[in-house]
Amino acid sequence: MCILYGIIPKYRVLSPSIMYTVYVLKSTLNNKYYIGSTSNISQRIINHNAGFSRWTKHGIPWIMVYSEEYLTRSEALIREKKIKSYKSGNEFKKLIQS
Repeated sequence: MCILYGIIPKYRVLSPSIMYTVYVLKSTLNNKYYIGSTSNISQRIINHNAGFSRWTKHGIPWIMVYSEEYLTRSEALIREKKIKSYKSGNEFKKLIQS
């Protein structure tokens, strides 16, 4: 713990090596989309395409069509939820075309 001038920080120091990714995958089999978040995007895509995810195993192969990075898991989860809230609408279409 870092103490500066007798003040104990309320928040943990963020590790710059851990980033959280919000991502959108598209199935090339059925053209459906999957929205998720992870701290290891490359391994997560491998898992999706290996059939380890209950929700994506029927759409293999998957390709990533969009991603954003965040410093904290909570920020990534908030953004993931927001993207899911407008899935398949005009906002979603704008997002994946950007």
